[in-house]
Order: sequence, then C-alpha cells, then structure tokens
Amino acid sequence: MSKSQRFGNDDAQEYEPMNWEVEQKFHVDHVQKVEARLAEFGVRFVAAIQQIDHYFNHPARDFGQTDEALRLRQVGEDNFITYKGPKIDPTTKTRRELELPLPKGAKTSDQFATLLAALGFRAVGTVRKTRRPGKLVWEGHHVELAMDDVEGVGTFVELEISASDETLSVAKAALEALSQRLGLGSSERRSYLELLHKNSL
Repeated sequence: MSKSQRFGNDDAQEYEPMNWEVEQKFHVDHVQKVEARLAEFGVRFVAAIQQIDHYFNHPARDFGQTDEALRLRQVGEDNFITYKGPKIDPTTKTRRELELPLPKGAKTSDQFATLLAALGFRAVGTVRKTRRPGKLVWEGHHVELAMDDVEGVGTFVELEISASDETLSVAKAALEALSQRLGLGSSERRSYLELLHKNSL
C-alpha cells in the first residue's frame, strides 16, 4: 500500500522529497571577459540552442503576486511544461521546480497552450533567447551554466545547482561562493519575463 493510500494525498505530500533549483543569474556587459574568466575555471560551452518560453498566469491567483511561474518551453522539436514555486530566500533564486517533458513537435506546443487556455490560464508573455549551456564542478557540486542572449533584455550568465532538502543549504552556500570567485557582481533576481515587461514600458 502506498503512502498516499495509507495517509491520504495531503499527508503523502508531507513525505514527498522536494527538488530545489538553486540559481543565480547576472547581467553581462562584457561577454568575452566573462567567458575568459569561466574558461579559467574549466568551463567549456557547447553548441547554442534556441529556446522559446511561453508563460501563463493562473485563473484563480496572480503568479506575479505569488512569485510562481508556469512555463511552456520549446527547444527545437522538444517541449517541456515547467512549474516554479516562490523563491525562498533574498539572495539566490532558490525555488521548487517541477518539469515534465511533452511529446515533440510545434503542434504539441500549440495544443497544450490551447488546453491551458481552455482551463482558464492566461498567456502573459513569451521570452525568446539563444542559450549556450556549459558545466562546471565546484566544491563537489555539478553546476549547470548558461550564457543567455535574451531578445529585448540583454545577455546574462546563469549558474544553477539542483538540490534536495538535505543538500539545499550546502548548495546555496557553494553557489554564492562560486559567483563571488567569478567576480560576477550583483545577481539579478527578476525573471526574464519581468525584465522584458519592464523594458517594454
């Protein structure tokens, strides 16, 4: 018998481990300088990919107020639906993330967007970017990096560590130490969608 059967769905959630996305991103004025600094740490970027992110607001609560996000992402023929919970601290962008793959193809993205609209979700914006992913091992953590050129926003470097409940505090400390060693300056906590809306005013 599963925990959900023994305790009910609400109690089962209490025992479900959290997956956390510990992230920081930084605006980049001098791309080549930042790339050279990352290379000193052994980072090598792979081929660039194009990402199109469609964001939706909840019909019963304002994600802009609750600091949540629902994103439908297209990467070539691949599609993903992602929920991001509220950020939990004032320095990093640590938040719960749930991401599920969807069937391939542009038609799938259109169909899923239609489904969300039928359920009352409202499209609030689209972010288009060219991303160059990279990787780095830092203090025993596998760090996912990305150099993002975002239409209408600018260029940013993102650092991310995936963590469990048990490793969350250590991952946060490691990411903050890495950003300081890289000399990236102050982090940007606003999302690309928020920055895009700000720049369009």
